[in-house]
Amino acid sequence: MPSSCKDLRTSFAICLQRSQCVLIDRHTPKECMENDELRATLPTECELRLKAFIKCKRGLVDFRKRMRGNGPLSTGKYDEQYEKLCEGDFDPYEELKKTNPII
Repeated sequence: MPSSCKDLRTSFAICLQRSQCVLIDRHTPKECMENDELRATLPTECELRLKAFIKCKRGLVDFRKRMRGNGPLSTGKYDEQYEKLCEGDFDPYEELKKTNPII
C-alpha cells in the first residue's frame, strides 16, 4: 500500500479496535464493518477516519492528483499504538475511555 494512506489506515484500525463493538461485545473488526447493525454502533470518530481513508484511496487513482501527489507521506505516528493493540498489550477499559467523549 502506498505510504500516503498508511497512517489513515492505521488510525482507523486503532479506532475500530477501541470501539465498543470489538472491546465489549467481542465481535471481530470484520464483523463490525460488514454487519449494518453493528456498524451503526461505531463511534462517529471511526466513521470519519474511514471516510478519510476511503478518500485517500480514491486519490490514488484520481488522475488530477497524480502530478500533485495524494498527500503527505506516512509518519508512523500510530505504529506503536497499533502494535500494542494487535499484541493484546492493553487495558480494554482504558482504550474504551479514549473513544468516549468527556462529559
